[in-house]
Amino acid sequence: MTPLNSTSADFEQAALARFRSLAGFLPQDCRIFRESWGRSTVVCLDFVNCPHLFNIDKEQARSLSQAIAELSLADSMIFRLGNKIVGWQKVTP
Repeated sequence: MTPLNSTSADFEQAALARFRSLAGFLPQDCRIFRESWGRSTVVCLDFVNCPHLFNIDKEQARSLSQAIAELSLADSMIFRLGNKIVGWQKVTP
């Protein structure tokens, strides 16, 4: 990615890749994306491809929240299994 050829999609992918590196305990099959919910943005962690690995403890949730806040990615995070929401947490720095 060069500065002259960068798009907001490029920056989005770079930020999500950085987030994934900060949250190294997430399975590689976990899909990570952002979406708008009203006036807020949420980071979605979708475990549909690895439901057997969906087991986030309090310390890991805190770590995810800190990484999201550090990168200014969202106000909340949502845990999904496909279209089914299985958890939600407000991001706290």
